[in-house]
Amino acid sequence: MAKKITVIGAGHVGEVCAQRLAEQELCEEVVLIDIVEGIPQGKGLDQWQSAPVEGFDTRVSGSNGYGPAEGSDLFIVTAGIARKPGMSRDDLLRTNAGIVRSVGREIARVAPEAVVIVVSNPLDVMAGVMKEATGFPRERVVGMAGVLDTARFRAFIAMELDVSVQDIQALVLGGHGDTMVPLASYASVSGIPLTQLMEPDRLQAVVQRTRDGGAEIVAHLKTGSAYYAPSAAAVQMAAAIVRNQRRILPAAAYLEGEYGQEGIYLGVPCKLGAGGILEIVQVDLTEGEQAALAKSADHVRATKAALAED
Repeated sequence: MAKKITVIGAGHVGEVCAQRLAEQELCEEVVLIDIVEGIPQGKGLDQWQSAPVEGFDTRVSGSNGYGPAEGSDLFIVTAGIARKPGMSRDDLLRTNAGIVRSVGREIARVAPEAVVIVVSNPLDVMAGVMKEATGFPRERVVGMAGVLDTARFRAFIAMELDVSVQDIQALVLGGHGDTMVPLASYASVSGIPLTQLMEPDRLQAVVQRTRDGGAEIVAHLKTGSAYYAPSAAAVQMAAAIVRNQRRILPAAAYLEGEYGQEGIYLGVPCKLGAGGILEIVQVDLTEGEQAALAKSADHVRATKAALAED
């Protein structure tokens, strides 16, 4: 168990992250920070008052400043504007980059040994902004994307085959967006290759729906974006880190030659444990998957270049 975990951003993703962290008792204290006066304080107090009902002892509090976050073991950064219908994740680029850069500097000031999980979009580029702003090594700045995208892939496979999500193993790599790479070659149901259970056209439809998973929810909500699944994904990563579970999960990591890519964050299998990323796991890809991953990396690189030009 960690001593303290801080969630930056008290919007839907942040508030649900804080509640999940507390209910799972991943730390002694959860701090929820937001710039809007009263919002994190009120939500934190409300969550703490649910403790007697839910049966957890993790204290939850809210703040508009970073003082209470001092010495945090881990940060989950959800701060930034959310997508609206018709917006891509890349449309959030410049606004969220400024927010994440400011947050990163504060994190480095109050908790220089912390691990940071970045949720803000566009995810892969924002993770890079965070790494630069904090000055932390790549092991301690990781982006949440692959766990969420893989969860969506698994959910849609379960719907298509009418089976339990618990029996489905899958992996989604690449950037968190339209160019993500669901790996059909690594997907299975209780060890049975997915390609034996699903016709190619249906499999391609599931892959495409996975890529469009976030936009589909935005189109329904109209005034916001997904938060239940993203928060669950971020907290699963946090649990792997603070409990030193050494879980292999897809996450956005800063690559230094792995998968033929360098100098960008990209979703790849990572072993997560105490201190963040313990290892970047390299798996064999088909020619098509390798080409798709390279295309996804090019998109991340182009988005990063667009930010640099601003």
